Amino acid sequence: MSSRTRVLVMSISAPVIAFAIVGGFLGRVMAREDTYQHLKIFDDVVSLISSNYVEDADIDKVMKGAMHGLADSLDPDSAYLTPAQVKQVESGAALAPGGVGLELTRQYYLRVIDALDNYPAAKAGLRTGDYIRAINEMPTRDMSVWEGVRALRGAPGSKVSITIIRGNANDPHVVELTRETEPASVVTGKMAGTGIGYVRVAVIGPNTAAQVKSQIAELTKSGASKLVIDVRRASNGTIDEGLAIARLFVGKGTLAIREAKGGARETIAAAAGDGAVTLPTVVLVDTGTSGASEIFASAMVGNQRADLIGEHTIGRAASQKLVRLPDGAGLWLSTSRYLTPKGDPLHEKGLEPTVPVDDPDIEFGAPAPTTDPILEKAIERLAEKKAA
Repeated sequence: MSSRTRVLVMSISAPVIAFAIVGGFLGRVMAREDTYQHLKIFDDVVSLISSNYVEDADIDKVMKGAMHGLADSLDPDSAYLTPAQVKQVESGAALAPGGVGLELTRQYYLRVIDALDNYPAAKAGLRTGDYIRAINEMPTRDMSVWEGVRALRGAPGSKVSITIIRGNANDPHVVELTRETEPASVVTGKMAGTGIGYVRVAVIGPNTAAQVKSQIAELTKSGASKLVIDVRRASNGTIDEGLAIARLFVGKGTLAIREAKGGARETIAAAAGDGAVTLPTVVLVDTGTSGASEIFASAMVGNQRADLIGEHTIGRAASQKLVRLPDGAGLWLSTSRYLTPKGDPLHEKGLEPTVPVDDPDIEFGAPAPTTDPILEKAIERLAEKKAA
């Protein structure tokens, strides 16, 4: 190995070891031979690239790719951040106010969790499950969710180009969207049938629980004795905001369990004054239900407070924090995850609906369906329940 390469390997070793320490790996198994073996293999790979690759390798680029690979192997929300990105996080600067109404995860490319009702992406036909192959012609194959979210945002009125794959990878669709200011919370309500109130929670924010409570009060005045709470394609908001909605319905019991490194668990339980809403309820879920809405749905079904109607949820229930590395770079790392009230994994596992109903597949550009089989099944299910 050349002296330059050895220096580069040594310079990258600190972040690698720091990454392992953060994960608790080296703290438990430093004495085991396989720990040293992994680091030796890493050293060998860099040496082989430097000495055998057909061109002079850009070792800095190789090392950056290795760091991205380490983080990407964890979960979609963990990411390796460059020194410039770390400074951006630490500055506390807010995201640009304009967006297109998309929440993202990662599966080979960036992938759509949900397209916000009545916002640019949804109006253009984007749906949960669509792959984003490029943003402004920049490939997303090596782009983290953290980077993708920021690439989509900008000043309201500015434009962003997105290349979408749905079904056939050989038939991409390029759409140009105009950014808009996205709302902090969106809750609407209507009567969905005789005695059945329907509450749509499209965006979860600090005031969502109060808005849900207000909508239910209005629907009750209109004769609602049963409720449908729709959290399909709702993937934003904090965990605490999802728990706040659950507290409206669950008067006692465990709402969720937070699990940290090493298996340490904290039980989050209902408190005095919770459970003011007692009407029979069903919750609509799909593969776009994640984060705060998934925590809410888990608390409801876990306490036998509601049936879940729809599709299996995505399993995105963890909390992240920034961990700095010695060279100024950092890891945006999932450091705790949430379990169901029964203690079953939720993060990366998701929730199985009580009554499975698939949303129909739609070809890109085709008109939206005129029926809603998940809502129809929910109304049918509620007809079997007695009013409170």
